[in-house]
Amino acid sequence: MKTVLQFLRRYKWPALIAFLLMLLELASDLIQPLFMANIINKGLLEENLHNVAFWGGSLFVLALFSFLSGVFNSFFSSHVAHSFGFDLRKALYSKIQSLTMATYLTYPTSGLVTRLTSDVTQTMNIVFMMLRIAMKAPLMAIGSIIMAFIINAKLALILCISFPFLVVFLIWMISIGIKLFAQVQNRLDGVNRQLQEGLQAVRLIKAYMRGNFEAGRFQTVAQGLKFDTIKATRVMEIALPILQFVMNVSLLVVIWVGADAIRANDILAGDLAAIINYAFRMTSAFSIFSFIIIAYARAKASAERIEEVLLISEGTEEIQETKTPLLQGFAIRFEDVSFHYPNAAENTLNNLSFDIASGEKIAIMGATGSGKSTILQLVERFYAPTSGTIYINEKNSKDIPLQQLRQSIAYVPQQSLLFSGSILDNLRWGRQDATLDEIVDATKKAQIHHSIESFEQQYETVIGQRGINLSGGQKQRLAIARALLKPSSLLILDDSTSALDVNTEKKLWQTLDEEPMTTLVVTQKIHTAQTADRILLIDEGKISGFGTHEELLQANDLYAKIVASQQEVLA
Repeated sequence: MKTVLQFLRRYKWPALIAFLLMLLELASDLIQPLFMANIINKGLLEENLHNVAFWGGSLFVLALFSFLSGVFNSFFSSHVAHSFGFDLRKALYSKIQSLTMATYLTYPTSGLVTRLTSDVTQTMNIVFMMLRIAMKAPLMAIGSIIMAFIINAKLALILCISFPFLVVFLIWMISIGIKLFAQVQNRLDGVNRQLQEGLQAVRLIKAYMRGNFEAGRFQTVAQGLKFDTIKATRVMEIALPILQFVMNVSLLVVIWVGADAIRANDILAGDLAAIINYAFRMTSAFSIFSFIIIAYARAKASAERIEEVLLISEGTEEIQETKTPLLQGFAIRFEDVSFHYPNAAENTLNNLSFDIASGEKIAIMGATGSGKSTILQLVERFYAPTSGTIYINEKNSKDIPLQQLRQSIAYVPQQSLLFSGSILDNLRWGRQDATLDEIVDATKKAQIHHSIESFEQQYETVIGQRGINLSGGQKQRLAIARALLKPSSLLILDDSTSALDVNTEKKLWQTLDEEPMTTLVVTQKIHTAQTADRILLIDEGKISGFGTHEELLQANDLYAKIVASQQEVLA
């Protein structure tokens, strides 16, 4: 939890003000029983209304001061807690963005979402409680004991007898609570994962009429969260009745002994009333402990999960979003490159060696799972080769600054990911300072301009989440336009034209032929591959052939079979 609490350093002065206001509120609360004792001893017992009015008025002023101190304490505590939460969430998100793909894939997306939402909220709550009541409660208990000793040591000693038991009991409950709530947060990961899958695949679920089945799956994981939460909460709530039982027994003993002392004239009624008031304040403080225990246990478990990500030292990449010179040209050379994904038993790629000249248009073909997209990810340095070397412009890829490499590449993934916002916002995501004329030029090249013009709001049309209100072809062409808008030396299209009709795709390739950049295109279409300068044919992670359409058609049996199969389909 130490790493997480370091984010409080920026707010040490507001936190100090909140702490001082809490001390003022505490002092006011501890003095009030003394004023009540004076009202009884010097006012009611002596039948002196002047003293009753004086001490009663003083008590009112003190209570008002305590109230105002509490209000301002809440204000500063809330400011610190929410500012702390903002900084923590921002740092956590930045850390996630800095992870390499290999490291990122070791954490389920649902687990990262839980850390950014629920876990951060739990730590915010404990920070607020620390400044508002968590520190006040033990000080209230200790202060009440001290004030009780000042009034009558014998009665105060009775209240102290239960202290050691209560402290040991609270420490024991905290240790149990941390383990239980860590399990609850892990269950929450599972619920988030199931929720994400169900919402993202809602069309598929409806098409296959699997709504009831998915509802049953969600119910199973949600019930696991429910039962673990109930179990943890029930165990922790045992603390409250035990604390209250011990304190109430102590209070009964105090009242019993105090009544005998009043009959023997060893103590005034007002003093006994003050000690009883302090006993009630102690009981209230220990009751608050039960809520603090639950909050602390959850926050400790959440903080450990957050620190697990924040303290990752290996498997990160630092990229600043500043302009760097683009690579002049983009020649690629693979030299005996092999690769396997983390925790995979077998290589995805085996001993690949090939050269791509700068400005060349290369189509990459092969069966599903043959390693086509993996080649692209190695070029982008999403992953490092297991063995072998990748050269960019005859320079080891590892020696090129990652920021310069990535800024020189325009990338269109298999799934055309669009963000919430307008079409214009999505296009400018590739280049923030692009003018409207430059944007229109890019959309014309991507064959999407006329479609945009047909929308009522045109470029200001708001896109639904993940582009749900657009067709597959429209999303792909917008993603391509976004990539073309970005100044780059290499264009990567990872099977990004699968939803385009033949005529639209033909116009797109004619336009791309005029672009002075290296292009890598993953495709399954022969007519697309024919537009490339050369075709790289991959079969089970190995190079099966590399040449022009005519060369492969004559010399490569696998390519000839692919061509024949597609001709049969067209026929």
